[in-house]
Amino acid sequence: MRAFILAATALGTSAFSVLAQATFAPSPSGNTPAIATPGTKNPTAPVAGANSFTEAQAKDRIENAGYTEVKDLKLNDKGVWMASGMKDGKAVLIALDYQGNIVAE
Repeated sequence: MRAFILAATALGTSAFSVLAQATFAPSPSGNTPAIATPGTKNPTAPVAGANSFTEAQAKDRIENAGYTEVKDLKLNDKGVWMASGMKDGKAVLIALDYQGNIVAE
């Protein structure tokens, strides 16, 4: 019995270490979970989905990305925060999705 417990523990430990080293690439379709990945943006952004950002958090995130005069911030029916603002002296429309991606046009 003791040998069985030791063998099970060793097997469990080795399986855990393999899982801990695994890396997961984001889905190219944009159907990825909401994971904060600084410095990256989903190429299909803005992605529709249940958005958990409050209005204040959305505005702060947009402003921290370098946008100013952020106004008319509204959550649309696809779960994307939409606003207008300024970036580099130009008026832009801004979208913030549930993944934290910010897109401006």
